[in-house]
Amino acid sequence: MSIDITGLPPERIVFDISPLAELGVALHALAEPGHHPGLHGWATATAAALKPDLADRLHEANFLWTTTFSDVHMPFAGVRGGDGRTGATLAEELDLLDALDEDRFLAAALEFTCSAHYAAGGPVRRERALELAASRGPRQLEFTRRLLADPAGVRAWLRRLFEDCDQAFFADTWRRVQPALAADARHKTELLRRKGLPEVLRAVSPAVSLDEGEGGGVNGGGGAGVRRIVVDKLTDGRTTAAGTGVTFVPSSFGWPHLWVLHAPGWRPVVHYPVGAPELAGPASVELLHLRMEALAHPMRMRMCRALARAAYTNSELAELYGITPPEVSRHLAVLKKAQLVTVRRRGRYVLHQLDVAAVARIGSDFLETVLR
Repeated sequence: MSIDITGLPPERIVFDISPLAELGVALHALAEPGHHPGLHGWATATAAALKPDLADRLHEANFLWTTTFSDVHMPFAGVRGGDGRTGATLAEELDLLDALDEDRFLAAALEFTCSAHYAAGGPVRRERALELAASRGPRQLEFTRRLLADPAGVRAWLRRLFEDCDQAFFADTWRRVQPALAADARHKTELLRRKGLPEVLRAVSPAVSLDEGEGGGVNGGGGAGVRRIVVDKLTDGRTTAAGTGVTFVPSSFGWPHLWVLHAPGWRPVVHYPVGAPELAGPASVELLHLRMEALAHPMRMRMCRALARAAYTNSELAELYGITPPEVSRHLAVLKKAQLVTVRRRGRYVLHQLDVAAVARIGSDFLETVLR
């Protein structure tokens, strides 16, 4: 994932905090506690305290922060003619969400149906969005129909949902994490000023670096004088910060995720975690061997990126990665033998999803095995 910053003045690279982005990550951790083993206590207590009506509404739209991390959580990056700065409060950022034009709001809200075409930009293909939503399930299909028929009504519904989350639990959560996030943003800003971009990128994450254009750059696209921020992820994407700048947003709830907003025409955003808890979990040597062999294949690793975020059918994976359905079946068979993929049926669709907890244990399993 690369962000072209050629010729970008240093002052256009900013570190800022975003309450709406952090609410989105908190909702993700609430819906997918297996992604965030260090937050099990918070997730359990928060879920138990939710009123039934709010819990039902969160379930109704949870694919906006589970299947994908929708760009509706970072509207500051998409308001046409805006300054690209985050809001000081959740209310201010919800005002920015209201300020998104309809095309951008629809595209952001429908990422869960068309993430494979995210980098293409352009208007939403309504028939295709409905078709893909149908394969996700009746809840997603109904939401998509509502959204396409009444985008303004869904936007207002979503704002009320976020406001109710703020009243129920997020206001207290934000008061607790905001000081540390603000301190991190100030520290990174000062580090950028004193030591420069390469040093601050290393401080953001070992997966983020600066490509100065030597040796061909990202995917062979580098060249003399070209500068790119490169994020090492199991996906390909390019964008440019020319004319917009780039924003780095720290997250307390984000680990292990490192998100990059790279939608065409939006301000690029790197949403990075602060802190990383340790994992543990034993497994047999034989099972560990099967799992590491299964993940050693580049295509299976790429498939795992999609399967970690949502359940997919065989045909969806074939379309997403440009391979044949029989090839997908062979790769899935290897992952299932290694007990890394779960399977369930929804009507005529057979859905596959990564067992995130099993994958999370591999690193500690390997270390325990070699030190045993």
